[in-house]
Amino acid sequence: MAQTKAFIFDLNGTMIDDMQYHSAAWFSILNDDLRAGLTRAEVDKQMYGKNEELLDRVFGKGRFTANELAEISRKKELSYQAAFRPYLRLIPGLDKLLERAQKQAIKMAIGSAAINFNIDFVLDNLHIRHYFGAIVSADDVTVSKPDPETFTKAAVLLGVPPGDCLVFEDAPKGVEAALRAGMRCIVLTTMHEKEEFSRYSNVISFIKDYTDPSLDELFI
Repeated sequence: MAQTKAFIFDLNGTMIDDMQYHSAAWFSILNDDLRAGLTRAEVDKQMYGKNEELLDRVFGKGRFTANELAEISRKKELSYQAAFRPYLRLIPGLDKLLERAQKQAIKMAIGSAAINFNIDFVLDNLHIRHYFGAIVSADDVTVSKPDPETFTKAAVLLGVPPGDCLVFEDAPKGVEAALRAGMRCIVLTTMHEKEEFSRYSNVISFIKDYTDPSLDELFI
């Protein structure tokens, strides 16, 4: 793993281990409020991209007005934050990796399908905003992952060519977005098994968390 000029991090499941809380919040909203009748596995399968994209996939485009989509999304995120707040912490080892990268002048960005409301919740409560030279959220792109726009926009904002960026991801759709952006990827196995990434040629390593000694190879 040669040194790169920039690290781009997905947020949910990659910097914080919170996907089960998103799943629980969506399960309640979709079934209790909207009567979708989905199993937990079916909910988890839909959990990628923007909130309105998820709702369009489940109910069909045009089912909700823009105001209704915004209200459903806000209720879901408030539920998620309330449940996850007592457990909010970085995945083990990430604090040290961020410090090390900053000392070596490796640029860093967040490229996430989360809305700014949730990104701010994490960065400001954990006091880590100062590490990141760019933040690209669902609010900043036209189409979410697996479209590459999230990562290509982060690279542009950092002023680093895509080939010199390394992405940290936890989801197949995110790895596909990195591949389409021309970026290598390290996968955290917080939510998905290694076998689910077999089709992606840009994966250079799988790690459980950031204490993995293989990450030493990223630094001089």
